[in-house]
Amino acid sequence: MSAAELERTVQARVAARYRKAGWLVVKLMLTSAPGIPDLLCLKDGRALFVEVKRPGGRMSPLQEYRIAQLRGLGFEVQVVTG
Repeated sequence: MSAAELERTVQARVAARYRKAGWLVVKLMLTSAPGIPDLLCLKDGRALFVEVKRPGGRMSPLQEYRIAQLRGLGFEVQVVTG
């Protein structure tokens, strides 16, 4: 399994877990803000961003910047490693 396939598999598993917990899960693919986390989860008036990494995967400096930016704006961001 390639690294991209592994990350997609982990991401699908993470998304399914949030859906099962009652979240609306949106996969963020092409956005005008490169480095934005992979998933946007919505529930009970809350917005949660989730960055998914395969085992051993690392965030890029741009991803780290975006996460800090989102947190600075008051959003909850989780980084999940499969």
